[in-house]
Amino acid sequence: MASQRSKALHRNPRLRPLNRIAVNVLLDGVLAALAAPVARWLAAPQDGLLHPLWFVAGGAITLVVSGLPFRMPQQYWRFSGMSDLMGIAGASIASAALFSIGLVLTGFSLPSPTFPVIYALVLLVALGGLRVAYRLAHRRRLRSAEQHRVILIGADTAADIYMRALDRAGQGGIKIVGLVALGTHQAGRRIHNVPILGHVDTLPTILDRLDKAGGLPESLVITDPTFRGRMLTAVLDAAVAHGIAVLRAPVLTDLAPAERVQLRPVPLEDLLNRPQVALDLDGMERLIGGQTVLVSGAGGTIGSELVRQIARLGAKRLILLDHGEFALWQIDVELAETAPHIPREAVVADVRDAGRMDALMGHFRPDLVFHAAALKHVPIVEANPAEGILTNVHGTRVVADTAARHGVRAMVVISTDKAVNPSSLMGASKRAAEMYCQALDIKARTSPTPGGMRCITVRFGNVLGSTGSVVPLFRRQLERGGPLTVTHPDMRRYFMTVPEAVGLVLQASVRGMAGKDGSGTDTLLRHGGIFVLDMGEPVRIVDLARQMIRMAGLRPEEDVAIRFTGLRAGEKLYEELFHGREAPVPTDAPGLLMATPRVVDLAEVSHVVERMTHSARMGDIKAALRDLAALVPEFDHNPHGEVRKAPAHVGAADHAQPNGRAGGDKAGDPGTSPSGTPPGIPSGTQPAALPGGPVAPFSTDGTEQVAS
Repeated sequence: MASQRSKALHRNPRLRPLNRIAVNVLLDGVLAALAAPVARWLAAPQDGLLHPLWFVAGGAITLVVSGLPFRMPQQYWRFSGMSDLMGIAGASIASAALFSIGLVLTGFSLPSPTFPVIYALVLLVALGGLRVAYRLAHRRRLRSAEQHRVILIGADTAADIYMRALDRAGQGGIKIVGLVALGTHQAGRRIHNVPILGHVDTLPTILDRLDKAGGLPESLVITDPTFRGRMLTAVLDAAVAHGIAVLRAPVLTDLAPAERVQLRPVPLEDLLNRPQVALDLDGMERLIGGQTVLVSGAGGTIGSELVRQIARLGAKRLILLDHGEFALWQIDVELAETAPHIPREAVVADVRDAGRMDALMGHFRPDLVFHAAALKHVPIVEANPAEGILTNVHGTRVVADTAARHGVRAMVVISTDKAVNPSSLMGASKRAAEMYCQALDIKARTSPTPGGMRCITVRFGNVLGSTGSVVPLFRRQLERGGPLTVTHPDMRRYFMTVPEAVGLVLQASVRGMAGKDGSGTDTLLRHGGIFVLDMGEPVRIVDLARQMIRMAGLRPEEDVAIRFTGLRAGEKLYEELFHGREAPVPTDAPGLLMATPRVVDLAEVSHVVERMTHSARMGDIKAALRDLAALVPEFDHNPHGEVRKAPAHVGAADHAQPNGRAGGDKAGDPGTSPSGTPPGIPSGTQPAALPGGPVAPFSTDGTEQVAS
């Protein structure tokens, strides 16, 4: 029994630190015992090296005692650094002084006046030298193992921190052969004796040079956490050309005191190039807190995230509305677990059913409505045009009209970048829905009678991981071993994470309801302005495919093929956030831009929508599409998926970023023109008329024509 108890104690991990401390004390004591006679011999060579045992023991005892205040027994020799060396120096001086005082007090004379200094130096060399030798031996042993050659990419400070962390973690499997800097004029210099090979812009040239010399690394490691977006895409392209993996080092705050510094694949979010936006959480709580909120399409990607964030903001009651039973059940069960304190109702309903929607609005009396229900998949709507028109156009009108009739304060409509210069039926139907909501909002904001329902439209691009998007599709294809299918090598889309997009939708809701006097943003809203989320730069779909393959630990084109299938019906290579004649105007809310698209009088757009809806119900698709094209004359249908070049304005207006100034708050502000009219809205303009049904025509280049 006793032996078993002893073995258990030895296996107890709590005893391991005590064992290490005991070993440190023993080794330091032995070194001090040897240092004492050596120091006496150096101070008085004529006395020789043989001394009484008490002299040797005195040296050991005084060092152990003197080392306690400097925590020498707790030192980790493998990680010895400057602070440890300072502690050794202090302990050596204290030990030499204590030993010398002990000699004098016991009646022994010092070998020489310089003995205390010599003894302190001998201790310092012996104790410090042993620790340095141990650390060097440990490093040599690790370096003798097979090593993974890498080049670091990032700022010099980030590279320095990573190299130090790698050294402390004792990972000998990684050999850093070079650095690629973000700053200029750094090539040729060295950090920790590792050469800086050049600037990141010259990475293709650097890799070509290394390839010719037979010194290509196996991986490129991104050490700077802010390195993302377009620059990261360029690095990925250069790496793909040479068959090199791209990995990301953990940020400094993620470096746990573990044995390894774990490299990981570059996450998909890093291909997006947007800084973190400060959200007006207080404003969101004031808008949502204590309110009854209805969310249509609550089971979808955007709708379900809206429900989650609204629940966290303290809504009084949540009405979850969806046409799909399973999706509605999923979000209802999730809320029961994460927000059981929020009363909620799960309602199965079709937004196209005017009678049902009117009864629901009258029964629940919501204060706010978030309309996320839509048919959003381009090929599906192309194959079912009547359903797309009925859901996206008529359904939006039904929700808006019933909400306004029952006293809803505001309705927030989720729109899409596909509504800009649409080439698909889905995009054109969403643009028609935008126009109806614009007309409703203009009526409410310009009405002499206050209290009308605000209709806030928010336009943005794709979200990563949404149902039916490329990310889940790529995951399924990877599970089957590939290939990953991409429509075209140049296909680009705007992307945003789901929580970020919904946070900015709520931010737009707050700003749309704020009503700041004299603000250029409010002037734009009174003229039919639409909020557009700052989506950053568009991302190539093929880059997402390659990165997902790497995240699975595989190599693009070698382990998993990428196959290009061609554009589908209604698709185009690029998406736009603004129409060609719309100037992207910054607002006074971070992360939000403002578009100023053409507006149509409410009575006229209602007439066309009603006629279009009737044709769709009757199955007269040609008549419905004629009305849709009349309402949205910029609709350039691409039913056969032809490859079309981007117009000249794409990349100029679409890629402009907000400058951080509040719209219209100051003279000369970009929110207003010199005449005080928002940009994109001619002075004295009126909503475009629909004489006999059609809207004022547009020319083929997308500029509005003046009706004669």
